[in-house]
Amino acid sequence: RRMMPRNAPLVLLAATAAAASSTTLAFTASSPSARRAFASRAIGPASSYAARFKNYHAPRQLGLNMIFGKFFRDISGGGAFAAGIDYSELDHPGQELVKAAEENRVLVTSAENPKLSVATFAGGCFWGLELAYQRVPGVVHTAVGYTQGPEKGPTYTQVCAGATGHTEAIIVYYDPSETGYDTLLDTFFGRVDPTTANGQGNDFGRQNRTGVYVHTKEQEKAARARFGEEKLLHSSKPTVTVLKSAVTFWPAEKYRQQYLSKVQRRSQWCTSNCRKGHN
Repeated sequence: RRMMPRNAPLVLLAATAAAASSTTLAFTASSPSARRAFASRAIGPASSYAARFKNYHAPRQLGLNMIFGKFFRDISGGGAFAAGIDYSELDHPGQELVKAAEENRVLVTSAENPKLSVATFAGGCFWGLELAYQRVPGVVHTAVGYTQGPEKGPTYTQVCAGATGHTEAIIVYYDPSETGYDTLLDTFFGRVDPTTANGQGNDFGRQNRTGVYVHTKEQEKAARARFGEEKLLHSSKPTVTVLKSAVTFWPAEKYRQQYLSKVQRRSQWCTSNCRKGHN
């Protein structure tokens, strides 16, 4: 699952900061200690991987997204980083999700079957969370994708590189006559530690931040009540999982959809937390 070395985000952030200030950059450090020293001079002392992202604040995210995006496109010449998703390959509900995203709409019910309600969650590794929801009675469809960012048509490579404001998420189509929204919240909080910022397990980065994104006032009411319960359960630590309104949801690539249920094995890229849904 990891596509870059563990210390790559720190090194790349230092590199892009230098590039943005029109400084000629020759980033050819030959050892880890030299790279850490370079990064420390550019953006301050390095701390743990998780702590770096916990101190990474949203207000400056959009500007950094633009810098990251330009930097990666420049050094890669486009290529895989700039390549978009072929949405025509997606199975249902992919097509109606793309149509809604392109029109900047948030679905409340399925366009194909209005009897199905829609819910969105972000819980770190989207593969494990999707598998967990696939096993909930009354859940009819699931899709993984990207949300809470301003960019259109984001790809996995772009999101994981920190070049967008999106987080990995899952959208759930469920039959309210068979399962309630409270049950979906049970599944979410049964897997997600709401006191851990920007990730779960060993998957960290702003693209792995956690959240419950509500589509209706009824969902919001139920979610607020549940967040109150969770805050009492974790009173010694602040709750960092967010409760927000759902926004545009862009589905991920076809081969990332229903990944764990397709391969029927433990994925080498998922952390132990992601694998819970596979036991």
